[in-house]
Amino acid sequence: MVILKKTYQYRAYPSQSQKLALNHQMYLSKRLYNLLLEQSQKNFKETGKTSTKYDMNRWITEFKKKNPEFNEMYAQVCQNIADRVSKGYKNFFRRIKERKQGKKVRAGFPRFKSYVSSLTYPQSGFKPEKNKVSVSKIGNINFVKHREMEGRIKTFTIKKIKSQEWYITFSVEKEDTPLHTNGKPIIGMDLGLKEYATLSDRTRIPNPRLSNKSIGKIKMAQRRLSNKKKGGRNRKKAKIRLAKVSEHIARQRDDFIHKTSYRLVNSYSFIAYEELKIANMVKNHNLARQITDASWGNFTRYLCYKAESAGCRVVGVNPKNTTRTCSGCGNIQDIELSERTYLCRNCGLEIDRDLNASINILATAGLAGSNASGDAVRPQQKANVVESGTTFGGSR
Repeated sequence: MVILKKTYQYRAYPSQSQKLALNHQMYLSKRLYNLLLEQSQKNFKETGKTSTKYDMNRWITEFKKKNPEFNEMYAQVCQNIADRVSKGYKNFFRRIKERKQGKKVRAGFPRFKSYVSSLTYPQSGFKPEKNKVSVSKIGNINFVKHREMEGRIKTFTIKKIKSQEWYITFSVEKEDTPLHTNGKPIIGMDLGLKEYATLSDRTRIPNPRLSNKSIGKIKMAQRRLSNKKKGGRNRKKAKIRLAKVSEHIARQRDDFIHKTSYRLVNSYSFIAYEELKIANMVKNHNLARQITDASWGNFTRYLCYKAESAGCRVVGVNPKNTTRTCSGCGNIQDIELSERTYLCRNCGLEIDRDLNASINILATAGLAGSNASGDAVRPQQKANVVESGTTFGGSR
């Protein structure tokens, strides 16, 4: 039996007294986190051993005796903090081991927190109702339940974002039901900046370039913030205004990739995409903002999890040579980034570079995904290119 995990997020509207209680508990969470981290460091220096989650839970009991204020927090919220500190240490030593093996990773020692903006209830301490959730030591918090949840609720989290808005998240588990293919066509997909995506059937998804449209608003909010006196109330208000502009753009971007990924998985039975090294690509400072704005990583993640319920299969392939290879004869040649047309010096094929890459991506996936991580491109899928093209999601 396969268990699927899914999260549901809702906008919450706690009362003023509830906001004060939540903010105070987040402050206590920060203090508790830092105390556990400090005690773990001290224990490691004295014994040379890492602290377990059992040790941290024992320290929490001691902290509560010395400082009764920690009793205002629900017990499992405290245990969740101990779990996060414990995992932080484990991941640190795991990365140290990987570095000794030659992997290029940063060690990332756990840091002390200056603030905490969320509370997590791992198993209990909350009870969702119609449009309210009863939270231990907080009360009934109103939220907008815009969709029903499916599955068994496992975890509840309440979070305050920078614009001072509140959100709640439920993590649920449900049994996976086997799905048959939806019987739709198969495609390869090349992600880009000129067009957000080019598909091997000549479909193009325009790039919305959301940050370009709102860059003036961001700069204005940043200028107003920089003109405010540090520590003043007006500076805090300016910070919130800047956060609201940034979050509005983030929501627009999220809305775009949610809708686009939904249409794709319901229009095709098999989608092959290239697994781009985005962290390396953003090192190009001329394109970093545009690449970040495209949010390809989130887009491919949304594709993968939406495909499970749509009867579609999504496969990531190695991007090596997908742009440099001729989709007609398999010839490999260099092509500059500024060249938008691929002209093969071997067979004379003239084709849009992004369309050429998408055909090669589909060929690399081997239709069934058996060669999903392969380096060689198989150009035999030229037959999947159709003559008439369409635009996905409207014109630019």
